[in-house]
Amino acid sequence: MIEKKMILLFQKNKDWIKICQSFGCNKRTAEDLVQEMYIRIQLKLEKGLDIYYNEKNEINYYYIFKTLRTMFLDLKNKTKNIKMQELDIVDGGLVDINYIRNYDIILKELSKMYWYDRKVFEIINGGESIAEFSRKSGIAYHSLYNTYTTVKNKLKLLL
Repeated sequence: MIEKKMILLFQKNKDWIKICQSFGCNKRTAEDLVQEMYIRIQLKLEKGLDIYYNEKNEINYYYIFKTLRTMFLDLKNKTKNIKMQELDIVDGGLVDINYIRNYDIILKELSKMYWYDRKVFEIINGGESIAEFSRKSGIAYHSLYNTYTTVKNKLKLLL
């Protein structure tokens, strides 16, 4: 019976990870917390805890949320190297606010650059290889490579 309850709990794994990320931890830490939560819940199930609302096996989300939140706060208090990430909901998903700020800085800097440098960076950064772009455009490989690396290094200095 415990195995069946644990399987139902495992089926919501992505939901539990999203809950942990909503606290501000990164995906890896969230995954670790969820794995530890499974162990804690299984031990409590063996002692007789019931984590379901009714006979339909609807999981008590509030109990899971409180368990994950407590575990996150314990981890944060024990280790000072856990940094909170500012998250915001964008297009239905959680996004790191620092990522958005950095992206805006990069776009602003790119808009200030010479059009040729910006275009070469956008095309190569978009996934096209330098060699392929060189063949298609007739521009020397080394010229494209130097332009791309110069722009990339300027943007790295900003961040």
